[in-house]
Amino acid sequence: QVQLVESGGGLVQPGGSLRLSCVVSGSIFKIHAMGWYRQAPGKQRGLVAGITSSGSTNYADSVKGRFTISRDNAKNTVYLQMNSLKPEDTAVYYCNGDRDYVNVLLPRRLSHWGQGTQVTVSA
Repeated sequence: QVQLVESGGGLVQPGGSLRLSCVVSGSIFKIHAMGWYRQAPGKQRGLVAGITSSGSTNYADSVKGRFTISRDNAKNTVYLQMNSLKPEDTAVYYCNGDRDYVNVLLPRRLSHWGQGTQVTVSA
């Protein structure tokens, strides 16, 4: 079973930056599409950004131009660089992946979530 370990969250002021990391166990990482997701209190978990095995990306409209997803296949790691953070970005952030990119774009199709990492944007 694949294990996902997210890190890099924290408390940051509005306008600040954070970089999240997700280490994925297993040699299947390089053939998987990956995604970052977030869940705020009282809301459903939603896609923040997705990246295919070849590096093509998609972003939620709310984070376009501010967040960047990337991956390092040699390190089995996917990153989320978050700039110009806003209070509405406050949530628990998760990563996950699948061989099928369509499933990455639709988080309700995914299972086996990690613990996530808390991001709080507040003055």
